[in-house]
Parts: sequence; C-alpha cells; structure tokens
Amino acid sequence: MIRSFETLARIPLFGDLPLADVQRLDSQCIWRRAKTGEYILDYNDGGAELYFVVLGKVRVKIQAISGKESILRDIRDGEFFGELAAIDGGPRSASIVAVTDSTVAKMPPGVFREIVHRRPEVCDRVLALLASQVRMLANRVNEFSTLDVRGRIHAELLRLARPERGGADRVISPPPTHAELAARVSCQREAVTRELGALVRSGLIERRRGAIALLDSARLAGGIEKSTQ
Repeated sequence: MIRSFETLARIPLFGDLPLADVQRLDSQCIWRRAKTGEYILDYNDGGAELYFVVLGKVRVKIQAISGKESILRDIRDGEFFGELAAIDGGPRSASIVAVTDSTVAKMPPGVFREIVHRRPEVCDRVLALLASQVRMLANRVNEFSTLDVRGRIHAELLRLARPERGGADRVISPPPTHAELAARVSCQREAVTRELGALVRSGLIERRRGAIALLDSARLAGGIEKSTQ
C-alpha cells in the first residue's frame, strides 16, 4: 500500500509537473524505507536506478583501501542521488548510508531519462545540479591541495553552518561529531578536537545545546587565507 507521503510531489525537481505526471512517476518507482545506519548503496555496486530522498537524510561516503573513510556530503529530503549511473550506466562512485530513518523512491533509469528528455524544465534542473556538484568537488580538491588542516576545518564549518532562525549567528545543528568532521576534512579526530577548542577560546565559535554557533563568520573565513600549506 502506498502511503500518503510516498510521492515525488515532495521533490523540487518535479515541482512544475502536472499532478497526473507525478502520479505516473510515483507508480513507476519502488519505495523503500531505510533505517539509521543502513547502507542504501555501496561503492562499485551495479544497477543504474536513481534514488529520491522523500523523508530523512542520507550521507555520501567513500572508503580508501586502507579503511579510512571520507564524507563527501549529506543529501536531505527533496534531493536525489545516483544520477551518474542513471546517465552513463557505470558503477556507483560512492556509498550511500542513511543518517536518519529515511524513505526513498528508486526510479528505473529509463523512466528518468524519458522525463528528462520530455520536460525541458526537469532537464535544466538536472544540469544545474550536475554543475553545482562539479563546482563543489573542484572546491574540495582545491581545499585539500592548498589548505592545511586548520583551514580545512574552518572551511567545513562555514559550509555546514546555516543562518540561525531569529538570530544574527550562523549555526550547525545538529553538530557533527569530531570523528565525522575529521572524515569530512581528511584529518585525525584529535586535530579536530584541538582546533575546535582553540576556536572556542578565541571567541569564534560557541558550543550550545544541540548546536555549534559561529559567532564571527567573517573572521573565520578571513583566517582561511592564512592557512595555506
């Protein structure tokens, strides 16, 4: 039985489609619920389906042969993943794990390509997403090649922060663990612990219940330029 929230009407990519088109797409998807910590896809998996996150949050991760894990980004409800395999049929380029209990819709690649070819507005949004991902990866490569660990931590804090509702600060809520932040910037957890402590003492960040507040984002950003390797 399809539940009321199991609809692609919740996905901005299809925001301009007529309801009948969305309902047809709903019926062509396989709906799945993933528990927190459950892997939805693994690196190098086969299959070319596209996945839409209707509820919850999932994480994109890669793991080196040494076993060291890196976090690339989080994907929230309303977003999607697996578009590369849906386009070129290649193996999965990363692993996807549920950060929270999540509901996802698995769409066959033929269905995805048909709607992209038939609806220019959907095509434009997919192209915009791909362009943004290329820019994001280029920025990350630049950070890893030019910034020291301190600069990479500062850059990631700024990337994760969002404006505080009704306040002047930017906050990260919920805050990542020190291990998660280390996996995002490719360093040891101890380095994250030391740097966050230094930022608290310098008045640049503040630990709050369920959040990290960035008290001076401009000053934090300005310090990145001084953190080249």
